Amino acid sequence: MPRTVPEIAAENGFRLRRWELTDRELLREAATDPYIPLITTVPAPYSDAEADAFVHRKWRRTEIGTGYPFVIEDPAGQAVGNVGLWVGELPLRGCATAGYWVAGGHRGRGVALTGLNAVTAWAFGELSVPRVELYVEPWNTGSLRTAERAGYRRETPVPAHQEVGGEPRDMWRFALP
Repeated sequence: MPRTVPEIAAENGFRLRRWELTDRELLREAATDPYIPLITTVPAPYSDAEADAFVHRKWRRTEIGTGYPFVIEDPAGQAVGNVGLWVGELPLRGCATAGYWVAGGHRGRGVALTGLNAVTAWAFGELSVPRVELYVEPWNTGSLRTAERAGYRRETPVPAHQEVGGEPRDMWRFALP
C-alpha cells in the first residue's frame, strides 16, 4: 500500500487530494455542523491549533498505513468535503471501509457521490481491494442515497456499530462488491 495520498481526478471536474494546513476554512465550516463533529474527529469548537492537529492526524494515518483521507475539491479549487478509505483492517477482514462528509453549504450537488465514486474506483483499481464497506445511520437519508447511487448494496443493520455523540448507534452496512 502506498504511504502517500495521491491526487485523483473525479467526475465533473472535481478532484481528491490530501489534506493541507490551508484547509482550515473547510474545517471551520464542518465544525459548526450539528452532526459532522459527532461522527468524525473534526474539532468542535474550532480553533486553528485544533485544525492543524486534525490535518497532522490525517497525514499520520497514511504514513502508518491505516488509511487515505482525501479532501474533495470542486472544479473552482474550493475544498468542500472529505472522503476516506480506511485499510487498517484489510489484512484481517479482507475489506476496507469508506466514509464521507460534505460541508453544509455544498450539499445537494452530488459532491459526496463524486468523492465516493472516485475513492471506490481507486480502491478496486490501484489498490486491488477486494471489498469496500461503509456504514450509515438509518435516519441519514442523504448518505443512504449516496451509498445506493454509488452502487453499494445495503446488506444488514449492525447494532451499536459506532459511538456517535457518546452513545452507541446502529448503522446499516453497505458493501461493494
